[in-house]
Amino acid sequence: MILLWLAIAVLLIPAGWLLLLPLRQARRVHAAQQAFENNDSLGAENVRVYRRRLASLERGHARGELDDTALAEGRVELERSLLEDAESLKRSPLKAASSGRVLVPVLLVAMVAGSLYWYQREGASGDLALAQAIAATPIHDAASFEARIARLRAETEAQPDNAKVWMALFPLYRDAGRLDEAMQSLEALIALEGRVPALIAQLAQLKFFAAQRTLTDEVQTLVDEVLAADPRQPTVLGLLGIEAFDHARYPEAIDYWRKAIAGFENPDAAKALREGIKAARQRIASAGDVDASVALANSVAPDQGAAADQDSKEGAARLTLKVSLDPALEAQLAALPVSAEAATLFIVARDGEGKLPPLAVVRTTADKLPLTLTLSDDNAMAPMARLSMAERVTLVARISASGQPTAQPGDLEGKLENVIVTRSADADDEKGTDATQAPLALRIDHRITQ
Repeated sequence: MILLWLAIAVLLIPAGWLLLLPLRQARRVHAAQQAFENNDSLGAENVRVYRRRLASLERGHARGELDDTALAEGRVELERSLLEDAESLKRSPLKAASSGRVLVPVLLVAMVAGSLYWYQREGASGDLALAQAIAATPIHDAASFEARIARLRAETEAQPDNAKVWMALFPLYRDAGRLDEAMQSLEALIALEGRVPALIAQLAQLKFFAAQRTLTDEVQTLVDEVLAADPRQPTVLGLLGIEAFDHARYPEAIDYWRKAIAGFENPDAAKALREGIKAARQRIASAGDVDASVALANSVAPDQGAAADQDSKEGAARLTLKVSLDPALEAQLAALPVSAEAATLFIVARDGEGKLPPLAVVRTTADKLPLTLTLSDDNAMAPMARLSMAERVTLVARISASGQPTAQPGDLEGKLENVIVTRSADADDEKGTDATQAPLALRIDHRITQ
């Protein structure tokens, strides 16, 4: 921002010089005008003209061409004309050369103030501040991720009417699993930009995942609004595909996802949907749904059908966990401001590099501990971030008294890092088709202090 204001100042300097230039020339111009008026010979020329015309009248009277009456009338007319000419030549005195000097600085200040005010209203200083905030908070890990969120949150308070700030903030909340804050940011963006189908589609997606992948009446209303404006909106089609997949309507899910792929410009999102289509084909094949399988075979190209056969052999990603609480933390669990029945237990799988949103999320309550569960693609928050997309993950179990997905001081947490994601085909190769994966022990063993 300092460079910006310096550049504005540099541009204002020549403008100010042009305004001050008349002051430098005022004395010289005044002297020249005064000399012109002092040496003006127009009045003397009028008197000479009067005398010539009067002499002409008198000569006419001497020759007998004019009588006394005509001579007198002619003399009166010449005198009246001379007086009128003399009156028209009268000038008001010149003002002093320093007169009006105060007006120029006033205009200079008004120009500077007006320019700065116009730039504040119509310029892009807010966008520059946003770009600097993003550049100042590169994301390397969870701490830097939170630092960027905090910096952008400060920008929303400084410039709440800048849609670009909200557009940069809400995906961070979404990727952090803070869905309530993501929805608030997105609603603020919609209030500024209007009900754009792409934004309404993302709001519907957030509300869908916040409702545990349930197509509530509110979500359905948003979906209907988007489809009425844009029947091929990819985000909404992807959402409907997830809902159909969750309810075992696999051919319908495949149809939605194939349409969505055609509208996505992001290759990673399209790849994630292809993973979903692969999983749906595997479910159809494993269920022995002949009619659905035939319909699926007729709806895909030959190369896609070959890929489906190959995909069915790869197996689905899954992780079986046994989550428990370290006995040493039982007293701290009891000391939380809420009961174990009200304390939220989050079990989250993240990719090892931390570049994707949570790959799998399970939300329950602390009174269920110890518990055994299996994470799979069914627990994904979004089709572009699924467990099957990672080779190694970090597993986190956290008890939150506040119910917020983001870690807070006082939360109880346990973590497993660099966990290899197993697939059903891998387990079958090693232990036989009936083998099951031994649960991974995920123990909540420490308290978050900051």
